[in-house]
Amino acid sequence: MTDAPVVRRVTDPNDAALDEFGAIQRAVYYDQGSLIPPEWFGRLLEDAAGARINFLIVAERNGHVLGGALFHYLAEADSGFSSFMGVAHQARGQGISRALHRKRFEVLNEAAGHAVPGVFIDVVNPTRMDEAELAAEDRVGMDPFSRLKIFQHLGFGRVDIRYEQPVGGPNGGPVTRLDLLYCPQRPADTIPTAYVVATLRAYWSGWLGLERAGYFARQLEQRAEGRTELALVPPAIVPPSRLP
Repeated sequence: MTDAPVVRRVTDPNDAALDEFGAIQRAVYYDQGSLIPPEWFGRLLEDAAGARINFLIVAERNGHVLGGALFHYLAEADSGFSSFMGVAHQARGQGISRALHRKRFEVLNEAAGHAVPGVFIDVVNPTRMDEAELAAEDRVGMDPFSRLKIFQHLGFGRVDIRYEQPVGGPNGGPVTRLDLLYCPQRPADTIPTAYVVATLRAYWSGWLGLERAGYFARQLEQRAEGRTELALVPPAIVPPSRLP
């Protein structure tokens, strides 16, 4: 019988688990450029106070990292936002994603001093990926459709709004192949539009600054077209080849 992994929060910027988690990121995700570089992990963990608190948790067995999650508590919005969660290929099917997800909420609740409403993550929608991107996913042994189903099983729903992630730099355009997912701590079919807008404003301000983040957050609000609540719909998508 396989021993259950130990899930812990990493607080030491020199912890060896940082390098192991970075290696898992590179091994399981096809778009290296969209990942937070491992050399930044230590600096992120040192930022343990203020409006944005960064966290890394890892699942380990016998001293080896099997998976982990990098995420943030956004105090202004009272929400969590997950930058990345991944599990090593050889450790899949052992409940590690669910264990990390539970621990993530524990850490967020402790940071907030109460139960946070929920946690967000943005995820590539495979129907908007080109053939080269799908081939790159295949080379790292990932199925983007299965990834969405995993998030659905964890309790995430897709926020029913056109999501565009702004990018930094004067010539960078928005990333449009992503969907915004949300997992509430208490079951819900909708999410307040104001909560989504406040969360993205807080999240984007980390690299865009307050003014530009506010501009893109207002654009997001306009795409709600007056809706004060946004539906949470299943994120799982059936690949075109599997449609009846």
